[in-house]
Amino acid sequence: MNRLDFLKMAAMLPILGAAMKLKDLEKWNQSLPNTEKMPVLFLGHGSPMNAIEENQFVTEFRKLGQELTRPQAILCISAHWETRGTFVTAMEHPQTIHDFGGFPQALFDVQYPAPGSPELALATQKLVTSTEVHLDDKWGLDHGSWSVIKHMYPDAMVAVIQMSIDYTQPAQYHYDLAKELAALRHKGVLIVGSGNMIHNLRRVAWDKLNAPYAYDWALEAREKMNTAILTHDHQTLIDFRKQGTAFDLSIPTPEHYLPLIYALALQDDQDEVQLFNDEPVGGSLSMTSLKIA
Repeated sequence: MNRLDFLKMAAMLPILGAAMKLKDLEKWNQSLPNTEKMPVLFLGHGSPMNAIEENQFVTEFRKLGQELTRPQAILCISAHWETRGTFVTAMEHPQTIHDFGGFPQALFDVQYPAPGSPELALATQKLVTSTEVHLDDKWGLDHGSWSVIKHMYPDAMVAVIQMSIDYTQPAQYHYDLAKELAALRHKGVLIVGSGNMIHNLRRVAWDKLNAPYAYDWALEAREKMNTAILTHDHQTLIDFRKQGTAFDLSIPTPEHYLPLIYALALQDDQDEVQLFNDEPVGGSLSMTSLKIA
């Protein structure tokens, strides 16, 4: 091959790569039948102890699992997997990660042996064109995923993959990326964001951790967040750093808030939003959760 032919071929590689990606995506689309549009969830997961305790919050998670059409698979964006770049878990058998300390042994004994789905991971990678999505074979399911999903599907028979949160990127990046996942809703995939809209562990009133109590700034932020959610005012929520002191105190770091942004990005014009578990706890935490359908 002469130098000119080589340069021509090199110039064609991005085009060929995109064509191959599109072909693979079409193959995946054909391999899975279309389904009714799946809902999207944002779940306030709260304390890891919710995995083994009985309370009003887990009762609602369990109720969801009974009411929703059983998904073919779940894609979860958890507050507890932050990375540089975007990754999806792509192993057959994800491990149950106990990414916390100081809790009873009973919590560490919990295993959630849901299968993974390399096929869904690959399809997710191919759907996203705005950035490179990397396949991961080391992470697994952290408590942001399994502590809530185990109540919805206790038989652990629904495949679960996780998508990481790129901590280097702003909320608008995450909103735009999430929109590219919309096709999964029509392939039987339940997309779940797991975090907490209000999450300031430094300000927790530990003596009121099991009580519906909130500081004034947390109540102010909760009211404004809920209003924006119910009026489809996503830009206010994307621009959370422009909303004043109450938001700043409620979101000292963004990792627990950003899964909400993923869920909202997937709302379409036909969807309605239902709030549930809309309770503050410990002064500076909120269990507010959403069903978008």
